[in-house]
Amino acid sequence: MSVAGGESAITSTAARSMLADLAAASEHAATGLRKVAPPSPLVESAGLSRRFDCRVLLKCEHLLPTGSFKLRGAYARISALGTDRAKAGVVAASSGNHGLGVAQAARLRGIEATVHAPAGASRAKLDAIQRLGAALVLHEGDCLVAESAARAAAAKTGACYISPYNDIGVIAGQGGAAVEMLEQCGSIDAVIVSVGGGGLLCGIGAVLASRSPETELVGAWSDHSTPLLRALEAGRIISVAEKSTLADATAGALEPDTVTLPLAMELAPTTVEVAEARIGAAMRLIAEEERWIVEGAAALALAALEPLAPRLRGKTVAIVLCGRNILLNRFLEAVA
Repeated sequence: MSVAGGESAITSTAARSMLADLAAASEHAATGLRKVAPPSPLVESAGLSRRFDCRVLLKCEHLLPTGSFKLRGAYARISALGTDRAKAGVVAASSGNHGLGVAQAARLRGIEATVHAPAGASRAKLDAIQRLGAALVLHEGDCLVAESAARAAAAKTGACYISPYNDIGVIAGQGGAAVEMLEQCGSIDAVIVSVGGGGLLCGIGAVLASRSPETELVGAWSDHSTPLLRALEAGRIISVAEKSTLADATAGALEPDTVTLPLAMELAPTTVEVAEARIGAAMRLIAEEERWIVEGAAALALAALEPLAPRLRGKTVAIVLCGRNILLNRFLEAVA
């Protein structure tokens, strides 16, 4: 896939075909994941349903092994590697959920994994990645430095580089969440997804477009980190200034050739930009109503329901709680 002159080289017709293929691959990925993990629960929240005057279902991706949906894409991609390709191992760049997913998927496959991360990343997350058996390589600088080093290492060693979102196999794995949702509740009026690089949005959107086209796909962005949102508005990747966000799992610039842009353009989701202050409030609300600690990226999806609630009154809305990996002190500060 490529982007020429800042605009996607993938045509709308090609994107539609890719989405159809993704939907089929997501069915396979959902089935495959059941070998190592049961479907994440889809539970109705009585308290949130009363608050927003609609039927609120919570897709509990935070209850998957490693604590986030990222295991889906990593497992789908790594389990599909041929024997010879797998022998060379896998490489990823991540300081959090993607690294955990890759480490666990590689462990399950019985192959080596190396995760490159910024030296300033959360020590708790880095330690968790190492506990899953991955080799950890730290770099001074930001995530882009770690990503560049990871790609160079993969090219040098022959290992497979596993992108967190710019990979069709990874996106198909994330789509397994939608396959499960439609099996768990056959009729859903809207699904709200937090968005970073767009892998989860495109995977879930592909399945909904194929199996439940009447379901509204909603993407939620923190107003502190909007690269894909601005790219959707502009029709091409553009430079976007970012600020620190509680939804740190959704933060970061886009790769210039990312396949998620043309796919998301074709899906044309409803977009919601959430004020950063609302994320902490949503984290607190989930804790109050369901007694769950979730990370900011998960609460972001719930925060996006508030402005949409009046027109979704009486309808069934699924909120994807994408992860739980947050330090307790940071959670307590966010909900104070």
